[in-house]
Amino acid sequence: MKIAVIGAGAMGSIYASFLSKNNNEVLVIDIWEEHLKAIKNNGLRVSGFSGDNVVRNINVSSNIEDAKGYELFIIATKASGVGTVASKLSKITNENSLILTIQNGLGAGERIAKYMPTNNILLGVAQGFGAAMKGPGHAHHNNMSMIRIGEMNGGITPRLEKLVNAWGNAGFNAKAFADIEQLIWEKFICNVAWSGSCSIFRKTIGEVMNNEYMFDIAKGCALEARKMGDLKKVNFTFENTVEYITEFGKNLLHSKPSMLQDIEAKKLCEIDAINGMVVTLGEKNKIKTPYNSVVSSLIKAQELEY
Repeated sequence: MKIAVIGAGAMGSIYASFLSKNNNEVLVIDIWEEHLKAIKNNGLRVSGFSGDNVVRNINVSSNIEDAKGYELFIIATKASGVGTVASKLSKITNENSLILTIQNGLGAGERIAKYMPTNNILLGVAQGFGAAMKGPGHAHHNNMSMIRIGEMNGGITPRLEKLVNAWGNAGFNAKAFADIEQLIWEKFICNVAWSGSCSIFRKTIGEVMNNEYMFDIAKGCALEARKMGDLKKVNFTFENTVEYITEFGKNLLHSKPSMLQDIEAKKLCEIDAINGMVVTLGEKNKIKTPYNSVVSSLIKAQELEY
């Protein structure tokens, strides 16, 4: 399969490294020239949970038009970049192209749908991943649980099963789901809990869990997100939200959420798609979200100091 990975941060690099196996032709597209040069000259190194490996057969480009004719387009940018990527993809894709978006937060599918029909859009959830860039050409991951994939419009289709098999053959624990929105919301609640709290305190997930006052912030953010999901009648698989985020956190004790990594690097983060989205949904439903409102304001205040 010809696969274009658009956005080669830590997660995109991991996807590209694994998917380059089994005769897949992988093209990485990113604007980080130093990273692309390192991959081209020395290969893409991925270390951590799966070992320490260098893949040398990955193509690179900073021009999305070079992906014309590819079969699968994986959007692995930050949430804020999804719409821009989709607008460019709309000019080079066709009715047989598959677009898979894997982001934190909510609304990625809707951002893509502004520029193309939803028929060929699939949504993914990366469960239990902790990843970071160590430098140009080198990504590291602390853990890797499952890649969950579903049709944006729901249901199990032959192409979905074929795509899941491709991920599985590349070494991922991958599974197809008929109701991917449910899984996106369950991951969203964990992102809201840990991304916000870890970022304002500049701590790992484990450090936040071990401090009762910090943990209270994480719990408050998660419970507000759960309330929004219940209003949308999301079919959650768990009853106790605090227990759910706690079990999630236990697998990533030493991890720094990508939002915190962005803040430490003095980059704009995904606050609007995560904690800020809870605030937005609360305003729409006329429900106060004090935990997420304060967390969002604190992070936006930090961003103004860059």
